[in-house]
Order: sequence, then C-alpha cells, then structure tokens
Amino acid sequence: MRKLKNRELERISVENFKISKKTPISIILDNVRSAINVGSVFRTSDAFRIEKLFLCGITAFPPNNEIRKSALGAENVVEWEYRRSTEEVVFALRKEGFKILAVEQVEDSTYLDYYNYDGSPIALIFGNEVSGVSQSVIDLCDGCLEIQQIGTKHSMNISVCAGIVMWDFWRKINQKF
Repeated sequence: MRKLKNRELERISVENFKISKKTPISIILDNVRSAINVGSVFRTSDAFRIEKLFLCGITAFPPNNEIRKSALGAENVVEWEYRRSTEEVVFALRKEGFKILAVEQVEDSTYLDYYNYDGSPIALIFGNEVSGVSQSVIDLCDGCLEIQQIGTKHSMNISVCAGIVMWDFWRKINQKF
C-alpha cells in the first residue's frame, strides 16, 4: 500500500463545491462554546457537502483564529449564518419543510442506527459541550436522536458526535436515493 498524495484524492475545487448539489441537511449549533469544535464541524460539513451551518447564541463564528485552525479553510466554503436565537432558526427551517432533530439524550430518544430517513430535508441540532441542547429548543423538535454509548462518560465531544451523525445521515441518504 502507498499513501495517496493530496493531488491524487481528486477533490473538487472551491468553485465546484459552491455550485454542487448538497446533502439535504442543515446543522444547527446551539451555544457551542469551543471555536475549535465549531471549526471541526465546518470541516466535517465540507466533507459531506452539508447544505448549511447555523451558528447560534454564544457559538463562535468566522472570522475567528481558532475556527480557522481546525476548519482548514472549510469556513470559506460551507455556507453558514450566525443567528442569536436557535429557536428562530428552528421556526424558520420548519416553515421551509425541514424535519428538526436534536442530537441529545432525552426520554424516548431514537438511537441513531434505528432512525429511518424518509427523504425530508433535515436540520440536526448539536448543543453546548456541558449542558447539551437547551430544553427550550428540544421542546420545538420533531424528535431526538442519540448515539448508543457503552463507556463510563455521559457524552462525546460535540465535533466527534456531529461527525458520526453527519456520516450516518450521508450514508442513509446515498443508499436510499
């Protein structure tokens, strides 16, 4: 085996990315404290051609040096918008026909691997590193997804969690349609 060089990976250009068909998912970050986590979500959003990223509340937004360090330029490619209120974003996306799903540990959550994607545009909400998705936002959701965990910790890093969930939805969307 030989490790591939970047030029051999045949990635699309920034210009082609911007005009390409996107995965019908929007990501909402609800008061994410770490700009490094935000940058990581930008980078993963680029990897799966996510439609749009909404940065809400105290979530850092570009230009920001910590975002730049972990996003590696993805903040210049992925469409994003800052909004003070996560709830306003949820209301707006619901009007556009999005199914709103928080990724959070709640009563009656659905394990990610059991969720059946129905073809609807999806908005996935990820929350604060300590307190998760706000209850006021959860109250507005169509459902909550949870990643099964068997270790001693109660949660995963938000950027790791977002990567797992984005990959799972990308796989489900591309297998079905």
